[in-house]
Amino acid sequence: MAAYLIVDVDDLLRRFQERGMSVDLQELAVGLRGGAALAAGLVSVDKLKAIAVANWSLYSNRPGILDPQYIFKAAGYEVFEITHRASLADVLIIHYFSYDPDPIDELILATTSRDLLPLIRRIKVTRSARIRMWGSEDVLKGTEFADEIIFQPLETLLGIQSKNVAVYIDFENIAISLNEQGFIVNLDHLIERFVAQAKAHGQLVKMAAYAPWGQRGTLPPLLDRAGREIADDAPTRLMMANIDPVFNLPGKNSADIRIARDVITDSGRTESGDVFILASGDRDFNDVINTLVQRGKPVIIWSVRGSTSRQIEQHPAVTLEYIEDFTSLQTHQSLSTAPVMETPGEAFNPSLWSSVIIQFDWLTTRTGTRELSPARLLDRLTEVGAVVVRERGEDLLAQAQALGVLRPAAGGMLLLNVAHPLVDKTRIVRDAIARRVANTLKVRGWMYVNYGFLLNGLEMERDISRPGMNLDDQWRSHWIDALVREQILQRELVPHRHNPDDLVPVIRLPDDYIEPGSPPGLATTDAQPAPVPGALSGPGLAEVAQDTQSQEMCVRIIVSVEQFTSFRSFAWCPLGSLHRRLRPFDSGMAFQRAVEYLEAMQAVVVSEYPNPQSNFNTKGISLNTRQAYVQEMLHLRDDFIRVLLRLYERNSVISPQRIQEESPEEAWNIPLWISIMETENVLNLLPGRAGQYSLFRTHHTVKLVAGDAS
Repeated sequence: MAAYLIVDVDDLLRRFQERGMSVDLQELAVGLRGGAALAAGLVSVDKLKAIAVANWSLYSNRPGILDPQYIFKAAGYEVFEITHRASLADVLIIHYFSYDPDPIDELILATTSRDLLPLIRRIKVTRSARIRMWGSEDVLKGTEFADEIIFQPLETLLGIQSKNVAVYIDFENIAISLNEQGFIVNLDHLIERFVAQAKAHGQLVKMAAYAPWGQRGTLPPLLDRAGREIADDAPTRLMMANIDPVFNLPGKNSADIRIARDVITDSGRTESGDVFILASGDRDFNDVINTLVQRGKPVIIWSVRGSTSRQIEQHPAVTLEYIEDFTSLQTHQSLSTAPVMETPGEAFNPSLWSSVIIQFDWLTTRTGTRELSPARLLDRLTEVGAVVVRERGEDLLAQAQALGVLRPAAGGMLLLNVAHPLVDKTRIVRDAIARRVANTLKVRGWMYVNYGFLLNGLEMERDISRPGMNLDDQWRSHWIDALVREQILQRELVPHRHNPDDLVPVIRLPDDYIEPGSPPGLATTDAQPAPVPGALSGPGLAEVAQDTQSQEMCVRIIVSVEQFTSFRSFAWCPLGSLHRRLRPFDSGMAFQRAVEYLEAMQAVVVSEYPNPQSNFNTKGISLNTRQAYVQEMLHLRDDFIRVLLRLYERNSVISPQRIQEESPEEAWNIPLWISIMETENVLNLLPGRAGQYSLFRTHHTVKLVAGDAS
């Protein structure tokens, strides 16, 4: 009686790994051979022809793992090397079945792949032959073999059960160890490889990473795949991968105690993991390992070569897996040759690189130099809390040089690489936010800016409206908070003006604030107050006068304020309400620059006015109707409304073309004036008629211009 067992080792191992099943290969090999002999009704297992097929080169020279080829050989199999699965059936027929004169009575295929099915039609079998497939799922359904081959679930036949795996990662220890050994701590890659390696040992039931999350400077830079520093986003990324980010205070003892307590507690529960993985090379876990061994729990240690305790490496009950072997991390040296990658749509968030750039500029602006010593920069980074220990700071500066953010200069000094995209973007965001705060304080005469008001203002900033920037309030809030941490801005809590018991966050400028772009060495002193951005000098007035957008905003302000005060018989218009009304036309700083320009020309007065609806004064703006520029703009408005009235009285269509035909001698900026009339509700777009409008004839301003106001 001829009976064959063919084990597709590559397929079985891949399936077990995908399903998170930890399998003892020796038990698998012996169980398959014994089960096949029993199924075939053989009096001895030696009567069974057992063949193990695999690309054995995939499994050779793996540290700490016995080669599966030797395991199957020892279990009584003939091992056969196959590198191209497409020719699997052909090669087996040539090497085995073409030389066997006896037809086969029993054929068992241990696989969940269809690659072995061509064997069935090409080998000699007896009339009563039985063919079985042992696999993880029935792949025979829908094929011509569905009724001929007996499918049996492999796990049920052999009693294979998935082992539960619990993983505890001393992330602070691992991150620092990797960094010290010259590896880039790529968080995305580590998460992916940690999860895959854990699943190779069984069903993952718990995974936790312990570190002082959110504590600046306690961890080396954590990067994503594009090389961006993402320390602030690390807990979120871990949670998305079902890894619990557990907070502990900075320092070795804090993490060790927390992990040891959790491991001992969890291992004593009936539903605990069958296999425990500890990611740390710290010798303080030796007692924890001994406790797990006493409780019959297999222990696997993930560690970094060169940073692993000798006690751990020599522990007889531990399986040691080196992280660099299964992660393939890049080295710091590779940063210097790798291009800076930017993924479209990815947010440009504050990072440790931002701290280096901002503090480098802060120091050089005050010292009047372009170069800094590493020690001086480290002192400043420590002062603002970007790093907590000098070793972390030295690592940070070394990686900043490898990344190209910093460049070495003569005498061991450092230079900032102004051409680097990280430097350029960081400066743009920092300057835009600081300038917005400074201009708001100047224009409105406030001592501080409300946090929400600042967020709304930044939404209209043109300079930071680029891919990955100015995305939403959360993005803007992250950058405001970052500048507060870097001591570029100050945040305080002040009593709410309507309810003093409530405290609201506000933003101020520090006393030593220097305007972005100022020449180096202009640090503020008591005798020399800091310049305030936004104060228009003679050149500033000329610049606004030549800026079309700012000039158009001036016209909008004059018309809106006049209509508001005239209709309500008020002397002033609330500045905040005016800004909200004109916000659709305010890209960047147009509104603030226009108000400043009108103030400088004495066309408007911005002040605190008594509010009849409140016990507090309100910031407002009033027109100086005797000023020539104001009179000219209001005269133009009235003339434009008169043109609209003439078209209205003739029942003519109101459109840009008809307005131009009605007053060909006037050089109207028709798009601007139509837009102003729409904003002020004088004109309304006709539904379904592009470019055609109706006149609100009973509008207060229209009636005044027509001379029939009551």
